[in-house]
Amino acid sequence: MRIKVTVKDNNLVPGLAGIPAAESAISYIDGQVGVLEYRGLPIEVLAEKSTFEEVCWLLLYGKLPTQAELDTFKQQLVEQRAVPQKVFDLLAALPADGHPMAALSIGYNALGMTSAPCNVLDSAARQLAYAQLIASTPVLIAAHSRLRQGKKVVPTDPKLDIAADFLWMLNGEKPADLVARVLDVALILHADHTMNASTFTGRVVASTEADPYAVCAAAVGSLSGPLHGGANERVLQQLEKIGSAAAVPAWLDKQLADKGKIMGFGHRVYKTKDPRATCIQGLVREMFAQHGTTPIYDTALKLEECVLERLGDKGIHPNVDFFSGIVYQKMGIPTDVFTPIFAIARVAGWLAHWDEQMQDNRLFRPSQIFVGLRGVTYTPIAER
Repeated sequence: MRIKVTVKDNNLVPGLAGIPAAESAISYIDGQVGVLEYRGLPIEVLAEKSTFEEVCWLLLYGKLPTQAELDTFKQQLVEQRAVPQKVFDLLAALPADGHPMAALSIGYNALGMTSAPCNVLDSAARQLAYAQLIASTPVLIAAHSRLRQGKKVVPTDPKLDIAADFLWMLNGEKPADLVARVLDVALILHADHTMNASTFTGRVVASTEADPYAVCAAAVGSLSGPLHGGANERVLQQLEKIGSAAAVPAWLDKQLADKGKIMGFGHRVYKTKDPRATCIQGLVREMFAQHGTTPIYDTALKLEECVLERLGDKGIHPNVDFFSGIVYQKMGIPTDVFTPIFAIARVAGWLAHWDEQMQDNRLFRPSQIFVGLRGVTYTPIAER
């Protein structure tokens, strides 16, 4: 007998939209008015006055550091930038056309295999893991980017902060102060964003008491998708497809008529302009004014103008992905490295949520609504 059964003990909420999955004190969003805070501090204030290293401390330890605490933390990060040669050898052996996000996931797991086991229930062990993973992430990404091009790995410079050192390791050139500052702000803006897909993934894996390398590797897998971290790559591809500022109106008309996506606009949470986009937009303008504009930037400005004119009253505004890819390209960063840069920032948030999960851990085990068959009779293969 074939019986189709639908068990609906609860109402299904696709994507768990609006369903609380955990209590957290790390970041706060009010999407109706465009508010994002880390530990109670507005993102606008942090973007203007703070640094990425200071924000990492804030997320991890719940407060702004003293100068002594920050100096000690920064020195710890410098010391933890060292990556074993075996990990570099593994990255060098990967297919050159493979995506850097896959390489980062492999790099995290390899780093875990070459590191001492981490007791995830021990606070001191978790703190050491914070420093190692935050410090090694830009090293892994920059090293892979160069190795796949047949270039030598550029050694880290202990005198540079994380943003400037990443650009140095990636391009082999010391970045201009404004360029390094723009990347530092971009890292601040991407460091945490409540229970997003990759953070939720990380917390689910953390709830099994897996080590932090597995937690971050799993989160990277979630971040790699085009509906999450991969969106900034698709924004740039979209702008390249449009071709020029003059072509924007006709392209937008067709996109709206076909009900197609306009990458870089709108957000699952924000019903007004993404506050992170507002923060970075001014610095982007300053950087292009100082270092020269590009056709793709002009196309982006025209697209923003046209979209706001057509859809602004419907709550469709630029999000942070719209501007980040444009500025990364200006920095000489390959398009497929945009999402890994997201990971350089978000690893701080993942680790803060990992630590929070370990405070009062409970294994994630959600239920489901069954809609399949039951009581099916087995048919021998000769009779099928």
